[in-house]
Amino acid sequence: MSNFCFVIPVYNHEGAIAETLASLDDLNLPYILIDDGCDEPCRIELQRLEQSYGPRVHLVVRQANGGKGAAVKSGLRAAKELGYSHGIQVDADGQHSPADIPQFLEKSRKCPDSLICGYPQYDKSVPKVRLWGRYLTHVWIWINTLSLEIKDSMCGLRCYPLSRTVDLLDNEYTGDRMDFDPEILVRWYWSKGGLCQVPVNVSYPIDGVSHFRGFEDNFLISAMHTRLFFGMLARTLRISTVGRKA
Repeated sequence: MSNFCFVIPVYNHEGAIAETLASLDDLNLPYILIDDGCDEPCRIELQRLEQSYGPRVHLVVRQANGGKGAAVKSGLRAAKELGYSHGIQVDADGQHSPADIPQFLEKSRKCPDSLICGYPQYDKSVPKVRLWGRYLTHVWIWINTLSLEIKDSMCGLRCYPLSRTVDLLDNEYTGDRMDFDPEILVRWYWSKGGLCQVPVNVSYPIDGVSHFRGFEDNFLISAMHTRLFFGMLARTLRISTVGRKA
């Protein structure tokens, strides 16, 4: 029996998080909110939401900002410990359309062991520089998986089967910041985990808060592609060696 919750990493989105939760309320699922070392105004807002929603909100507090990946990992681990079977990762800033969530629930119920991952259908609000950057990442993901199967590795709307995901996190390195989303997807693919991809609508609010750090996060993403590339070479060599011995 599938038991779903939302996993929402939050870092200084005090102006958007209440609206994001309100937009998801009709789905009647519990929320796990991760305070990723937020400043005081956002921390107060998260505490207010915890009190307002009562048991539907479980607040995980990280004392220092660790990055989106670190926050998501904390949320997924907390969700598993609380007894949920699946965690639906949603961005705090309202980029994702709640109308897309039911297809994640439907697909996950049909394929409970698969990672359900969104691939974006952008509107005109998407910054061009982000769009071009994503395509560069797509090319590296295709190289590192030796496959064109993964349509988008950076979308933050996903449904994780928690048991297998936490096992993967326990045994494989994944980045702690913006490098997390693509890296865990590649490592999931390498582990032969089931993958189901669904189209999702994505918009960028005009007054949205972005925590993408130009130089730092691009460096981390480049480092992530490098270690995945050498990991791919090692895996290919190992598989080839086993094949020759057989």
